Amino acid sequence: MTASFDFAVVGAGIVGLAHALAAARAGHRVVVLDREAQSVGASVRNFGFVTVTGQERGDCWRRALRSRDVWAEVAPQAGIRIEHEGLLVTARRAEAMAVIEAFAATDMGRDCTLLTAAEARSRCPHLAAGGLAGGLWSPHERRVESRDAIPKLKDWLEAEKGVIFLRPVHVHGIEERTLYTSAGRIEAARIVVCPGDERLALYPERISALGIGRCRLHMLKVRPGNGARLPGAVMSDLSLVRYLGYAALPEAQALRRRLEAEQPAHLAEGIHLIVVQGADGDLVVGDSHHYEASPAPFAQGHVDDLILDELDAVLDLGPRTVVERWMGTYAHLPDRLMVVDAPEPHVRLVVVTSGTGASTAFAIAEEVLADLEGATA
Repeated sequence: MTASFDFAVVGAGIVGLAHALAAARAGHRVVVLDREAQSVGASVRNFGFVTVTGQERGDCWRRALRSRDVWAEVAPQAGIRIEHEGLLVTARRAEAMAVIEAFAATDMGRDCTLLTAAEARSRCPHLAAGGLAGGLWSPHERRVESRDAIPKLKDWLEAEKGVIFLRPVHVHGIEERTLYTSAGRIEAARIVVCPGDERLALYPERISALGIGRCRLHMLKVRPGNGARLPGAVMSDLSLVRYLGYAALPEAQALRRRLEAEQPAHLAEGIHLIVVQGADGDLVVGDSHHYEASPAPFAQGHVDDLILDELDAVLDLGPRTVVERWMGTYAHLPDRLMVVDAPEPHVRLVVVTSGTGASTAFAIAEEVLADLEGATA
């Protein structure tokens, strides 16, 4: 088989699908190739949480805002349900409250609302009974059920935008404008490679030179025993020393010192709390962060226990039940949130290296498309 397209995307995770959307909207004939018959990587293993508040100040925060808007446009057209909107950041410690107060005073805090403890409990009656200094409500966030949203987005791109999907098809080489695949040759004027955390299939020498590694995380699905419904996503004190929009603030240092004294085991496992809810009432809860060249496939029970410990400190869920456990992985760099590399003028290698694909991919794709069109005009 030999076929020709204007635009080829290698990888059908959220980053690849975002590039397919941007190219299709620009009027290009688009093909997407993926070695898996269905999405099984980071895009379906994570929260499906489009996070704006807390992202690193500057480009990342701006991209998250833009990507949130694209999700809002595309979701109803693709039959993707927005499970809930907004984010409640809880502050159990005075030091945590100081961080969110400082955040609220920045340009990123626009439209966010500082809450007293009573106001936070009014907004979320299922907060745990322990100490609470207050909270922050952000209206910006959106949450989709990622294991459903990714296939629905793919089907919509195929049916409504004319995007061709070839899978399972392995791309084993790119020369000039030719992709050599297990299904034959594909010709494309422009090519974007979105490998996720796969480092050896295409341009391995460039990926190795960039130093891209992997992050492994523990994820849980929890069923509340009391029918708890949340007003939006929920985060806790631990999130404030992890998300760079908060952690870069001077006030975060005092909080980190207190957490190091009071929750050293959680910090050692890279744990912070995100809780999101599905239509069935079940909660997706996480997560931990372990950085390894080849992530171990074995889940350690004590890490799950620490995540659940933080969950119980923040939310009263009654006699909760863990109904699913799984491991996620994503590409990681310690000092860069994303990489756009240009192996050739008409080729871009795009890797989100911070676990923020769902939150930023649509904006990244628009930027990459503009760059490619400028470079190959």
